[in-house]
Amino acid sequence: MSRFPGRAREGMTLVEMIVAMLILSFAMSGALMLLKSESKNFALGSERVAMYQNGRFALNEMEKDLRASGAGAPDKQPQLIYLSDSVVAFNANYWTNTAGDVEAVYYNPDAPDSAVVSMRRTAQITIPQTAIVYPDSNYTVGGVPSGAETIIFYFRRDSSTARTDDFVLYRKVNNLAAEVVSTNILGTTGTPFFSYFRENATAGGVKSLVAVASGWLPLRHTRPIHLALNDTGTLARIDSVRAIRVSFTVNNGKTGTDQRIRTLSRLIRLPNVGLVNTKSCGDAPIFASVPAATNTFLADSVTRAVRLSFTPSVDETSGEKDVERYVVWRKLLLDPDWGDPVVALPGGVNPNIYTDANIVSGATYVYAVAAQDCTPTLSPQRSSNAVLVP
Repeated sequence: MSRFPGRAREGMTLVEMIVAMLILSFAMSGALMLLKSESKNFALGSERVAMYQNGRFALNEMEKDLRASGAGAPDKQPQLIYLSDSVVAFNANYWTNTAGDVEAVYYNPDAPDSAVVSMRRTAQITIPQTAIVYPDSNYTVGGVPSGAETIIFYFRRDSSTARTDDFVLYRKVNNLAAEVVSTNILGTTGTPFFSYFRENATAGGVKSLVAVASGWLPLRHTRPIHLALNDTGTLARIDSVRAIRVSFTVNNGKTGTDQRIRTLSRLIRLPNVGLVNTKSCGDAPIFASVPAATNTFLADSVTRAVRLSFTPSVDETSGEKDVERYVVWRKLLLDPDWGDPVVALPGGVNPNIYTDANIVSGATYVYAVAAQDCTPTLSPQRSSNAVLVP
């Protein structure tokens, strides 16, 4: 007989097992919840890092290119082409695929030939998100295309997502297909993607940067020849821009409570914009062509115009090779003097043609042309024949 009859059995009762299982389930539930929370926090942390790196990459790519704007471009080629709140277009000798070419900023042996020189008029493009066709002139140096290509950054809505506030940042070089730089970009409330600062001189001659008024945008280089005689005043506002502020918000590609965002902004200075190439020019250009003026029509076959044509200066592509532009004057046949020039045409085009539609029927006009080098020095004027507009 057992001395302790109530303790003869071994093991756990059903009640004890149920209690133990309840305790274990509570502990496991807490552990799983903690693991899930930590896993979610880790994933969100990784997404934050990727999101921030995405934004930094976009800013670094734009800064690297924008700081080169204007570099290596001849004086007659616009440095800044078009500026709006979502598009920046500029010229720069950014890269070359020719070893030993010291004019370009970077050397890339794999760069396509069509992306290392300026575009010709025969390869014009429409600037994204505008109706503007560019270039309007052929920019040459010594008779060959300028080494400064056209680079465009622009933000466009992302059509691949269901969101209506999602943007993609693109980069385009010359007439090549645009490349995606960054996705998952949102606009920053109340702030445009691009804002601009221009150089302003105070009464004491001290220069500072002031914000470009939003009412001035978009800014466009409308004169075919940079630094031409008519590239002044309000037409040259774009040439006064010296810095661009880039602002946007990146997200992790999610919505609702899972969305994480970060707003980024950077002021990028344009150290090469506004600089003029220093060159040594020799004698005045030799320009012996006799301009020919004839009646014609514009493309609508209705509007009358005068077509002025002439051959280039002999020292544009030989000899000193320093002719940069041709200055054109116009006057009525009986007027005593020529007055101010009406237009400056780029060098490097053969034959040079100017179509003048700002004329009056019944009037007789005479034109004059002079070649201009980089000094700038003008050749003697060469007058055209008189032309009577019917």
